[in-house]
Amino acid sequence: MSDKIHVLYIDDEDNNLKSFRATLRKDFKIFTAINAEEGLRIAQEEEVHVVIADQRMPGLTGTEFFERMVKINPDPIRILLTGYSDIASVIDAINKGEVYRFIDKPWNIEQIKNSIKNAADIYFMRRELKEKNLKLQKLHSEMNQFVYSLSHELRGPLMSISGVSKLAKMEISDPNVTEYFEMIDTATGKLDDFIYKMLDFYRSTKIDHKVTEIDFRQVLNQQMEAYREKFDLSYFHIEVQVNQQSSFYSDDSKIRVILNNLFSNAVQFQKNAPGEKRISLTIDVVDNEAVIRLEDNGIGIEQRHHDEVFNLFTRATQKNVGTGLGLYMVKEAVEQMGGKIHLDSELHHGTTVTVILPSLNKGIL
Repeated sequence: MSDKIHVLYIDDEDNNLKSFRATLRKDFKIFTAINAEEGLRIAQEEEVHVVIADQRMPGLTGTEFFERMVKINPDPIRILLTGYSDIASVIDAINKGEVYRFIDKPWNIEQIKNSIKNAADIYFMRRELKEKNLKLQKLHSEMNQFVYSLSHELRGPLMSISGVSKLAKMEISDPNVTEYFEMIDTATGKLDDFIYKMLDFYRSTKIDHKVTEIDFRQVLNQQMEAYREKFDLSYFHIEVQVNQQSSFYSDDSKIRVILNNLFSNAVQFQKNAPGEKRISLTIDVVDNEAVIRLEDNGIGIEQRHHDEVFNLFTRATQKNVGTGLGLYMVKEAVEQMGGKIHLDSELHHGTTVTVILPSLNKGIL
């Protein structure tokens, strides 16, 4: 490709075309067309950076030519040559975004040169931005594949170790040896939980949304089944209630990130003292808004830590559990979807987290 800026000039007067080419060919690579049809053909077949068209031409005017050109090749920057009497149509074309700028006739050579160079700067800047966006999309897709593949490759062997450990404990009666396998189970459990959190972290921080219709009863039933497998809930009194009478659209994976981390915190940050451990989870959908409220009677959070708990890797308790990611991921997911989150907690009495989410437009990505 030539290093010169590629300029297409359309004018119905042959003398103007010859003059334009002779004057500017040293600075730019020039294409000329005697009518709109020829100009459209060149714009489609050649790499063109800047297009200049005379407003007054038989058949199609300059603005009408640009209207057709943007449908076949929207990338070149468009400049219109016009007389004072055409000003109304020029302003209309500029307002529609079809024209970068207009130049009065008769044109000045330095004015034309500067206009072409400025227009070309915009063209190349847009092209560079487009190329970077394509690279980012490719990187995003590859990152998706890597994260989920890594999770699968790590969790597979981890589950095998856990399974072998459980079988070994069934075969061994020596309590000293059994204790070592208990340590293996604890370590694999923590690592599996961390991998689970990493996946949630990735989902919660993704800017794009995959919006689908959300059936909260179905989602909550699926999640509760997963929680019963993951946690020992035999000592908990759990209340779950969903009130949804209307359709609600949101990002399913981010909804599950919110539920996963709120429920996980409610289980992990419970009191060691005897007594009923209680978790209440309610979801109300009213007027295109979902209110998720999770309440527990766990250890609670001191007032001075209420704002800090939403920060990355922050723990508001000395209890040696958790990763410091949970509430940060909840807040990220909520804010990504334009929602709000509120924490109400009292030390030794429990915590209530309220999340308010708007219904997103169906089909938003």
